[in-house]
Amino acid sequence: MPDELGVPLERRLGKRSATALEKHLGITLTGELLNYFPRRYLKRGELTMIAELPRDEDASLVARVLKCTSRRMRARRGSLTEVVVTDNSSDISLTFFNGYQAERELKPGTLAMFSGKVTSYRGSLTLTNPDYQLLEDAFDFDAEEALRPVPMYPATAKLGSWRIKAAVDALLDIVDLSRLGDPIPPDIAIRDGLLSLAEAYEQIHRPASMEAANAARDRFRYQEALVLQAALGRKRAIAAAEQATARPGRIGGIADKFDARLPFELTNGQRDVGETIAAELAGHAPMNRLLQGEVGSGKTLVALRAMLQVVDSGGQAALLAPTEVLASQHYESISRTLGPLAQGGMLGGDADGTKVVLLTGSMAGTAKRRALLDVATGEAGIVVGTHALLSETVQFLDLGLVVVDEQHRFGVEQRDKLRSRADTPPHLLVMTATPIPRTVAMTVFGDLETSVLTELPAGRAPITTHMVALQEHPAWEDRIWQRAREEVDAGRQVYVVCPKIGDDELEEADPLDDLQQEQQRPMASVAAIIEHISSLPALSGVRIGMLHGRMESEQKAAAMAEFNDGTLDILVSTTVIEVGVDVHNATMMVILDADRFGISQLHQLRGRVGRGGLPGTCLLVTQLEPGHPSRERLQAVAATTDGFELSQADLQLRREGDILGASQSGGKSTLKLLRVIKDEAVIARAREDATAILQHDSTLSQYPELAEAIELYLNPEREAFLERG
Repeated sequence: MPDELGVPLERRLGKRSATALEKHLGITLTGELLNYFPRRYLKRGELTMIAELPRDEDASLVARVLKCTSRRMRARRGSLTEVVVTDNSSDISLTFFNGYQAERELKPGTLAMFSGKVTSYRGSLTLTNPDYQLLEDAFDFDAEEALRPVPMYPATAKLGSWRIKAAVDALLDIVDLSRLGDPIPPDIAIRDGLLSLAEAYEQIHRPASMEAANAARDRFRYQEALVLQAALGRKRAIAAAEQATARPGRIGGIADKFDARLPFELTNGQRDVGETIAAELAGHAPMNRLLQGEVGSGKTLVALRAMLQVVDSGGQAALLAPTEVLASQHYESISRTLGPLAQGGMLGGDADGTKVVLLTGSMAGTAKRRALLDVATGEAGIVVGTHALLSETVQFLDLGLVVVDEQHRFGVEQRDKLRSRADTPPHLLVMTATPIPRTVAMTVFGDLETSVLTELPAGRAPITTHMVALQEHPAWEDRIWQRAREEVDAGRQVYVVCPKIGDDELEEADPLDDLQQEQQRPMASVAAIIEHISSLPALSGVRIGMLHGRMESEQKAAAMAEFNDGTLDILVSTTVIEVGVDVHNATMMVILDADRFGISQLHQLRGRVGRGGLPGTCLLVTQLEPGHPSRERLQAVAATTDGFELSQADLQLRREGDILGASQSGGKSTLKLLRVIKDEAVIARAREDATAILQHDSTLSQYPELAEAIELYLNPEREAFLERG
């Protein structure tokens, strides 16, 4: 790590500023603050007029204060400051909670720049706790200074953009930027006409013009792509040098017998991907493969055939599932599919069969001890489990293949922990039903080979999806349940999905509650919906059950078994049914408050219906008013069942940083400037450059600045994430 970038901020800015930056942003080092880039830039002549403010989006405006009043809050301790401002054509009210500084500074007549999220209160637009800067102080009405773009930093309620800017300015005045090592090799910088590192830091934080700011962002965008791709390339080189145990299978073994038992033909995609995986398993380099496939495209069958090849080679295969419900489903499905082949050593079992074992955290003592013994002795060729497989008490005799289902639900540490259970690196197969655009795969899964299943197996019926907008059509609510009754009367079953379990769950507090905001309709909960629909004449006599994450494991298993057996007609559930649940008789899904879910989650959920050859119907129910941004997601899902098209829409609708966000990585990883959809050309160019650099010097000994940037930018936690499988 370069000395300057590793200097604690306290030594550069003093204790008070450093403490605030650490508390609110988690930033402690000089390099971290230098790399905390502005989210956008404002120019006084390019600000939004009050009359054109977009609802539920961040916006900035210049306005003069008309009125400022404060009062004590009734619902909780503290004060409420309301400020009315005007841009000479329209007015807007701003609300500050405990805004003592705003009360002092925003006197009538004061001109300021305000920035925040525009929300609606009692039919009028408002900004709550907006960030602001007094323009007389900031610009002093200097004409040249007033033309400079104003950087706006990702801020918090307690640490505004202006304070962050002041800290960055102070840092830039102290640090000798010319002494910093540049991770971009000089020949590439010259080829692409990139700013020097020192000039790029100056212009991204204190731009002379928007053109200069854009040039700095372009330089750092490429730098970020190069560092990411170099890190991934290094991972690929290390993986290629590892030795794995070859698992070629054997003629006439359990895999061949299984194929002979299949009552249907494999799709062309399943056959092609299967041949690729079989060849990699037979090699001495560890397989690292990502298997993408639409919901219901038959990924699990491909994985099962790979597991049987490993068993035929004397090894064991582990299937890691994110939830007990899904692990149990996989266990039941594999056991049922294999039949006598899953009863090795048992009466009636096939002579070439193996044993399939389930291992979850909630298993009782005796069953758990028996399962652990079967795993340790190698009696169990296929082990299905949750994170319980990661326990120190689980010892494999010869782990040859790790299959990870729904990778985005696992932290990297968990997956690596399971791989470390083997004496030699096991082969790795990752499955995801969330299609990943090529640019994302190139950035996030860059060290994995990728296979895609696009065909649906014979017998899978199409799913029709409709958005049910109750705001415009309140009468449609009755029709939803009548439609569910029609499915039940036809001998079919229905899922009803709710965003929460019960009314006792706390929803995120809305600060405007202190303004006696009109009572909004609460989110649908499993408990309330069961009570509601049980009383409806349209569903009289219908057998209704529930499933959610707070239920005991036995209760969850029992509920799924009843639904699977047809004992229940309607299952009211949370998203625990999102992946893997396979009930062929379920033909309809009602997703209540569907706007509370993301695109990929909605796509996953609706994949639970239409699995038995009968057409599926999915109703996305929303209470949101027309024009609300969140309805875009529902319209996107209703418009297509193409997962790759939806994944593109998902990325375009999501906020910045979500691609490598904590929700997926389990760490602090976020892309700073790189955008995987918009910057495909940058990523591809950086990938080519990183490959050429590593071919020339695989240890980066001749590129110390690039090696240091990888260590600084990709902390160990993130580099492990990029190795994710």
